[in-house]
Amino acid sequence: MRLLDRLKDNVLVADGAMGTLLYSYGIDFSYEELNVEKPEIIEKIHREYIDAGADVIQTNTYGANSLKLARYGLENRVKEFNEAAIRIAKRAAAPGNQYVLGTIGGLRGIRKSDASLAEVLTIVSEQADALLSGDPDGLLLETYYDFEELSTVVTELRKLTDVPLIAQVAMDEPGVLQNGMHLNDALHQLESLGADIVGVNCRLGPFHTIQAFENVTIPEKAFLSAAPNASLLDVEDGRIVYASEADYFGRAATFLREEGVRLIGGCCGTTPKHITAAKKQLAGLPPVIEKTVSPQKPIIIREAEPAKQVPLHIKAKTERTVIVELDTPRHLETEQYFEGAKQLQAAGVDAVTLADNSLASPRISNMAMGSMLKHEHNIRPLVHLTCRDHNLIGLQSHLMGLDALGIHDILAVTGDPTKVGDFPGATSVYDVSSMELLQLIKQLNEGISFTGKPLRKKAKFSVAAAFNPNVRVLDRAVQRLEKKIECGADYFITQPVYTKEKIVDIYEATKHLDTPIFIGIMPLTNIRNAEFLHHEVPGIKLSEEVLERMAACGDDRAKATREGIDIAKELIDTAAEYFNGIYIITPFLRYDMSLELISHIRKLDAEKERSIVHA
Repeated sequence: MRLLDRLKDNVLVADGAMGTLLYSYGIDFSYEELNVEKPEIIEKIHREYIDAGADVIQTNTYGANSLKLARYGLENRVKEFNEAAIRIAKRAAAPGNQYVLGTIGGLRGIRKSDASLAEVLTIVSEQADALLSGDPDGLLLETYYDFEELSTVVTELRKLTDVPLIAQVAMDEPGVLQNGMHLNDALHQLESLGADIVGVNCRLGPFHTIQAFENVTIPEKAFLSAAPNASLLDVEDGRIVYASEADYFGRAATFLREEGVRLIGGCCGTTPKHITAAKKQLAGLPPVIEKTVSPQKPIIIREAEPAKQVPLHIKAKTERTVIVELDTPRHLETEQYFEGAKQLQAAGVDAVTLADNSLASPRISNMAMGSMLKHEHNIRPLVHLTCRDHNLIGLQSHLMGLDALGIHDILAVTGDPTKVGDFPGATSVYDVSSMELLQLIKQLNEGISFTGKPLRKKAKFSVAAAFNPNVRVLDRAVQRLEKKIECGADYFITQPVYTKEKIVDIYEATKHLDTPIFIGIMPLTNIRNAEFLHHEVPGIKLSEEVLERMAACGDDRAKATREGIDIAKELIDTAAEYFNGIYIITPFLRYDMSLELISHIRKLDAEKERSIVHA
């Protein structure tokens, strides 16, 4: 009898985790390679689950795709590993006629950049072809956090094959996906795309998995499946453990069945003991055909309070907007910093920007200093946020804190690697790239957390992204800029530019865009400063003319400062012709240099206004 026919009148038990047992054996290399190098180990585990009572087993192919195998240099062995895996599983299942599912694991987590949809389809098609050649009883798509990825894969595979498709999402929060979509809506949408069995697996233990299914209605055509983890994970002596009793898991299986689930297995932390317990508890119980689901309470997400100031990206579309970077101190004396910020405010800057440990060197927290600027001195802060120093937990917490403080101007950047800074041995986090951070910030603006959970209120961040025009091929840099716009960038702040020609080139390359660009201008202080920037700082290049002009000043500090300001003014003259946004970077807390440049900008604008009036 075919799998779907059995499920019409029966609750079936699937196997548990493969990786958990391999991990317990101390295996620390590609599990999928074992399909060829140690097939007896994989077959032994299959048989243990069959002996435990599993009606359905899955192939050891969760990570048997070119993207994940590339971590081990095995990306060219996709066909070999998948074909071997299904042979092993079918050999183990033959005596008892258990069903064999070919497993295809999700590729994306929180990072969509791990694989584009086009890459996903290429990778999945290659793996599916290899699995289908072994005539499985179905294809299992498991641990998909990204619903866009899963729905795309289901659509494609439905065109490719008629075998049953089992599509399982993974959730960070019970009942809601990463994108904020409700589980019930997701499962029914997967059914409409052609999935025969829809459900969830991984991440959550039995309690939260049951909770998630309480608001899921039974599909008209598809069947429901669930493979919860044994429990929430823990770490003991550096090893991952799941503290869950098998009997508890077995009892939980009966509650899943009461929610209409007909295919019940286990994910991380589960073992043959868990499957034995589930089989025992479910023995003789018929499937639940109808259930009553209480109407969902509408999730109310409050709108953000109206902005008290015009967002920078809105203002820069129509009028001159000047922001000045004043990096927080690398020491604990703050008097000079606040004095400089107050003078910049008096000069009329629109915002003071604060880098997030620039060049990977620790400074006073820009969140703390930004809060003091705003609440103690009425100065508008634009806070930089790097992916380098914060994991996903820290990023969301940081952003929620900024919103609570009323700081809504953000520059999302990847961040310089730690090797360039004061602590070269420190860890660079990089859970996400700046593009993904842009998307996540915009998700907060919809009142949805990174995990998909409602936040009860929308944030209202205006988000800038970095733009480095100091590259050989500017068109490629503009293409990256366009991708950032797609991810949610409201405006751009460039690296310092040191030639008029480059400013004109930027205008010509970006004039088709409606997104404001702030041109970075950083006055030089002496020839050593100029050569350091040119030769050692990523993303900054000076022209030979600028280097020669600074070199001509020799050791005369006053002359070098004057020359640096004059160069910056010349650049501002050109930038002001083409762009409303000017971004002045203050060197070494020399805010006197920034003040002179601000004054120059205001004179330019005043002269332009007079000429318009006289005309």
